[in-house]
Amino acid sequence: MLSRFLSVAVSLCLPAAGLLAQEAAPAADKDSPYDQIKTLTRAMELIRQDYVDGKKITYEQLMRAALKGMLQSLDPHSQFMEPANFEDMKEDTESRFGGLGIHVTERNGDLIIVSPMEESPAFRAGILPGDKIIKIDGQSAERIDINGATEKLRGAPGTKITLTILRPGTKEIKDFEMVRETIKVWSVKDAKLLAQELAGQMKIGYARITQFNAPTAEELAKKLDELEKKGMQAFVLDLRFNPGGLLNSAVDVAGMFLPPATVVATTEGRVPSQSRKYTANPALRRRANYPVAVLINNGSASGSEIVAGALKDTNRAILVGETTFGKGSVQSIMQLPDGSALRLTTAKYYTPGHQVIHEHGVAPTIVATMTMEQERALIIQRREDLPDEQRKKDLANFHDTQLERAVDALKGVLIYAQRGGK
Repeated sequence: MLSRFLSVAVSLCLPAAGLLAQEAAPAADKDSPYDQIKTLTRAMELIRQDYVDGKKITYEQLMRAALKGMLQSLDPHSQFMEPANFEDMKEDTESRFGGLGIHVTERNGDLIIVSPMEESPAFRAGILPGDKIIKIDGQSAERIDINGATEKLRGAPGTKITLTILRPGTKEIKDFEMVRETIKVWSVKDAKLLAQELAGQMKIGYARITQFNAPTAEELAKKLDELEKKGMQAFVLDLRFNPGGLLNSAVDVAGMFLPPATVVATTEGRVPSQSRKYTANPALRRRANYPVAVLINNGSASGSEIVAGALKDTNRAILVGETTFGKGSVQSIMQLPDGSALRLTTAKYYTPGHQVIHEHGVAPTIVATMTMEQERALIIQRREDLPDEQRKKDLANFHDTQLERAVDALKGVLIYAQRGGK
């Protein structure tokens, strides 16, 4: 999957003019769209008349190219979507799509992998967070934007594709040949009580969320019910390498641990309708007030940052790990008459303490870093397709130091509570 971090996007299927009409254009006499349209129209006429390759110059092609450039010039998350891209986006939010299972963002003009999805072709092939895509099927990715990459990475299940990857940590360049699959996202994984050698005599629960999609909150609620029946005293929520997902799902997950109507996040934009408060759903059953730790790293983005920021600012959880990715902007989807759409950044997200997420991330309460080798081992630990012998070899000396720090912190809280806070 080529992730555009849709989870934080608010899908508002409005005509483009509907949003713009709510705010008068600044200095209308000096910045008239009608004057600029004349220039654009004249440029299109000249291209149509004189460009050497007549196959590339229909007015439709020129206008769509202009729209792509227009949106791309704003920020990496604003995009013009062809009708096919718009349909792909809707498939993503339904948690089922075809492709490789990678979340990609654009950074300084480069296509960077945020994280591979578990049990996906990319995950099994050994693609790692932070890898830079330099070629797609032998074609340089230097001039390919997110939309173009989406078209190339997706395809019919069973078809092959080769990605050439640059691994920044080692400067290694490697080809990965993969076969596309229909990807089904299962978001809640490994729900369990931690082993005694890690948790000691205390019953500390654990679950990780791979991304936020429609059934995530319901899935997590069922797992928490099971753990609570087993006497769970504290809980670790693992959001490492979680690139986001649906906003409402993230808000509902955070709301499970907060009083009803507690502010989870706010948005602020230029247009009044883009300023909103997202609060804990009073219909959700609130969990007992057991201690909670949230694991985060640089691969935790958008929806993950909303959950982490809400639980941190409300003093409901301690965050352990590394500062998150820093993707906290709102993209509104505005469908156009021909079936294409604009994906436009219209607001930014703030935590309950009014800390901006975008380009800053959410800082951990307890800093616990991992080397690239440790992160690679963590991803290998999550692979379910490896033979036991290879797994033992690759993980022989691996310790999940971030999880260990979180468990130690929860133990301290539980001991303190058992002694009556003295």
